Amino acid sequence: MSTAMVRVVGAVLVIGGGIAGIQAALEVADQGFKVYLVERSGSIGGVMARLDKTFPTNDCSMCIESPKMVEVGRHPNISVIPNGEVISVSGREGRFTVRIVRRNLYVDDRACVGCIDICASVCPIELPSEHEFMIGGRKAIYIPFPQAVPLVAKIDTDHCIGCRFCEAACERDAIDYFRGDIEEELEVGSIIVASGIEPFDPSAIPEYGYGLLENVITAPQYERLLSPAGPTEGRILRPSDGKVPEKVAWIQCVGSRDDEYPCCSSVCCMYATKEAMATSGERYIFYIDLRSYGKAFEIFYREAKKIGVRYIRGRPGIILQDRDKNPIIRFEDTDTGEVSELKVDLVVLSVGLRPSATNPGLSRVLGISLNEYGFFNPKDLLHPLETDREGIYICGSATGPKDIPDSVTEATGAATRAILPIIQARGREIPRKARIKERVVSPGDPPRVGVFVCSCGVNIGGVLDVKGLVEYAKTLPGVVFAREETFACSDDVQSRIKDSIIIYDLNRVVVAACTPRTHEPLFQRTCEEVGLNPYLFEMANIREHCSWVHMHDRELAQRKAEDIIRMAVSKVRLARPGHRIKMPVEKRALVLGAGVSGMRAALDIADAGIEVYLVERESEPGGILRRIQKLHDGTMVSDFLPDLIKAVKSHPKIHLMTGCTVKEVNGFVGGFKVRIEGKENEEVDVGACIVATGIRELEPHGYYRYGEDPRVVTQSEFEELIERGERWGRVVMIQCVGSRNHERPYCSRICCINAIKNAITIMRDNPEGEVYILYQDIMTYAKWEYLYREAMELGVIFIRYSPEKPPVVGDNLRVEVYDTLLGEELQIEPDLVVLSAAMIPSEGADEVARIFKLPVYQDGFLLEAHVKLRPLDTAFDGVFICGGAHYPKLISEAIAQGSGAAARACSILSRDEIETGGITSVVDEEVCIGCGLCDLCQFNALEIREKPQGRKAYINPVACKGCGCCQAACPVGAIRELNFTSRQIEAMIRESFNAEEAQEA
Repeated sequence: MSTAMVRVVGAVLVIGGGIAGIQAALEVADQGFKVYLVERSGSIGGVMARLDKTFPTNDCSMCIESPKMVEVGRHPNISVIPNGEVISVSGREGRFTVRIVRRNLYVDDRACVGCIDICASVCPIELPSEHEFMIGGRKAIYIPFPQAVPLVAKIDTDHCIGCRFCEAACERDAIDYFRGDIEEELEVGSIIVASGIEPFDPSAIPEYGYGLLENVITAPQYERLLSPAGPTEGRILRPSDGKVPEKVAWIQCVGSRDDEYPCCSSVCCMYATKEAMATSGERYIFYIDLRSYGKAFEIFYREAKKIGVRYIRGRPGIILQDRDKNPIIRFEDTDTGEVSELKVDLVVLSVGLRPSATNPGLSRVLGISLNEYGFFNPKDLLHPLETDREGIYICGSATGPKDIPDSVTEATGAATRAILPIIQARGREIPRKARIKERVVSPGDPPRVGVFVCSCGVNIGGVLDVKGLVEYAKTLPGVVFAREETFACSDDVQSRIKDSIIIYDLNRVVVAACTPRTHEPLFQRTCEEVGLNPYLFEMANIREHCSWVHMHDRELAQRKAEDIIRMAVSKVRLARPGHRIKMPVEKRALVLGAGVSGMRAALDIADAGIEVYLVERESEPGGILRRIQKLHDGTMVSDFLPDLIKAVKSHPKIHLMTGCTVKEVNGFVGGFKVRIEGKENEEVDVGACIVATGIRELEPHGYYRYGEDPRVVTQSEFEELIERGERWGRVVMIQCVGSRNHERPYCSRICCINAIKNAITIMRDNPEGEVYILYQDIMTYAKWEYLYREAMELGVIFIRYSPEKPPVVGDNLRVEVYDTLLGEELQIEPDLVVLSAAMIPSEGADEVARIFKLPVYQDGFLLEAHVKLRPLDTAFDGVFICGGAHYPKLISEAIAQGSGAAARACSILSRDEIETGGITSVVDEEVCIGCGLCDLCQFNALEIREKPQGRKAYINPVACKGCGCCQAACPVGAIRELNFTSRQIEAMIRESFNAEEAQEA
């Protein structure tokens, strides 16, 4: 029975509240569906909420995740169910019945306001904190962390002694020892599993001494030491004596890539590099293969080496300690062959990531299978987000360890897959919520400014006197209220800001905290929720612009912070309400590039009932897959690519345009005009665009006699030879040809897996043959480590070479290579040399970037809006990227990104209208002289129009991004940008100069 024959439920259950679960919930909810987000702990946030920074940008992890957590908590379409467990699932796709139990609800979440200081202060039980990875403490009644969502206390019933001191102390009668567990039943149409990961417990490896040697800790514990919100407020202290360590060593692959768990945990090399970069003194990283396979990872690794992080290739055998409890690492340096000892002050074990302990139970309840490692099984390589039960989808680390952007991408794609079967029920389960009427703030009303100064744990408070800044803010003209907050972005502070706006009748708000890039929308929405226009809000960045850059001169930092706050208050006093413009959405999409990622995106959008123009410059769709015979899991491309192409060609909502290119794009989100040239020139109107222009293999002329000797080929050319049935006695493969060098300082991600796949193929066909793979580091990340092992078992010989001394291919095809493991120069006389050439952007990608006005990263691939949390978005609203346009990736990853980009596009195309930003420029036509000097707009928002009174500039408020270039260029002051007026800027400058004069006086 199909879903069309039953009443489909327009609701989705998301299991797991880590970053993948958060992203999936937001994507589904934003497209008009009800979401139930079930999290087994007391708060959403997952592992990301416990990190200090994120690589490769070193963004504060909690600072970029917290606004998303608050957004989930306040979203009208999302119900967060903490302390929840799914105990049964019945029914089928379109209409599941789910039973959920909420455990140990001895605290009433309707009454608790998170004032943990009262109840926890009277609790006599001290326990190690799970949030701090057991190196910090908590009470038996506790809140997981200050920014928790929901911000509700939780009682640890396993350790509570029933003294009921907390119950007596609670002023809101929120504690009830007779509540216990609560069961409820939900009806949903689809289910998304985002169960996450857990760090490996290294006490199972006694030779490393974890739990026995005090100064051996895990990398997750080190994250909490680094965190300003951690138990040591960001100071790295040795557990044994509290001293600052001068020598720190990291040991990689602890609990991964071994016989018990032959899987790579994907992120350990980079998180160790990140931690080392945040540490002063001598730093050592012991590694097997440095896996810098992700976007910007290789550059990040090189930066670490530049600042003195020393990488030692070798896996230590044992850790001892001296009388002063200094760890002594005994190891073999496999680059030199020497057995050595290194005494350090602290050892950090880079532990592997294991599946969530809930997976076996969920597997039974949901009726979906696990793989041999304990992660959930995708349906197959071509359906990476689907399971073997229709209507249930998986994403993030539920399928295996992965980086944050990969988790976010998969979650976004899983949202698309979960919505499609219930698309006809959009909006059916959504409660109606009345919008709060906006307060009228007239130009003549005296400013009543509220200033909230965030200490950000010790990010700000560790350098600045926050209380002093609050008292200073109270003296500023127009300020009627000021207060210090520990974490201004947390859910409880948002509530306090809203209360303060009402109680003190505030008509302007300033938050002095961190970057507006990630936090301004959060505070603007907070103001909106109590009827205050969001453009009467201003952020003062006293972290990135002050405490972080002046931490060694606190007096200077304090003066500068006062300047920043004073200037923000001066600007917001002159602010005027702004209003977004509503515009109809053109319910069509453009997908540029018909490779596997573009085709997946087009099909998902079309299946949602939206018309798609799929433009491909080649004569046939398929992209780079047309040059590949077999995938790394053994799937033959011929078994699925023709069917995929047929699905695209036959879909009634898809217009496939081959042999065509996009020549011009004008307009804005919701209303782009695209000029397409090809067999027939056409102009189409679309509401969103997806760039999926793919990758191509570098033709490595100038490398290893390629193009000079026909016996030197690339991997894709080699696959064609294999397909023709050719055989060789001896083959040499050379990795990193044209990549991981000065010209292309990035890893092409897929080359090692591709080379090993081909090596396995020829060794199976000819067991008597010889295959040599010459490599720098083997990049078989995640579960693909098994390919590496299989190749070695089949007899493939791996030879490591140094990039400082690469292999040489002679005139007679003799290959000379220095084996760093053996410490010997080797000579091989192969029948064929195969080059694993760099993957580079597709032909014409630079022109596409220019047409769409998209920034390009230094590796040549398109730059996303935010490397971690917006990996599919671009700087241009309504334009998204996926597949090889973003970065080289495996087919399953490209497919997931295609579905993810489709979800991002549908978040626009599913609406009847969209709202544009309120910060735009306007022209005073009485002043404008029509000189045209202002026509510098990079977004085509400005044009010169002929009017009865002469030539006048016109700015399209929808296309305008508020950059201010036109205002700066206008010689007569005819252009004004809302809330960035010349009067406001002059007030800020005047206040700054007045402060300097006062200081001098």
